[in-house]
Amino acid sequence: MAASIKRPSVRRLLLVQVAVVGLATALAAGSGGAPAALSALLGGMVAFLPNAYFAWRVFRYQGARHSRNIVNGFYRAEAGKFGLTAALFTLVFITVPPSNPAFFFGAYVVTLFVHWLGPWLLRRPSHT
Repeated sequence: MAASIKRPSVRRLLLVQVAVVGLATALAAGSGGAPAALSALLGGMVAFLPNAYFAWRVFRYQGARHSRNIVNGFYRAEAGKFGLTAALFTLVFITVPPSNPAFFFGAYVVTLFVHWLGPWLLRRPSHT
């Protein structure tokens, strides 16, 4: 009988990141108005979009026969995530400079910190 290891569902982690971006945007709107909210939204999206791209690229293959593709996928996904992050930072700072850098970088960092919750958010139920 072949072993069946399911790929982890990163959907919950990505949904929590979207929720954190929304919460950071709402807090910024409440304390600094619309310009601060836009800064927080942009900062959160600069963190979220590369992570979503990484998750999409990494979990395309499954199984021992695809082990080389899985490893190559990790390297390509990480390189793409890095490039996309740099491009998004450049795009934001050229086209829409954040009016409040504290909210921009705060939302960026808080959205990245959601990964620390990954072990709890990606936990599978135990069948023992």
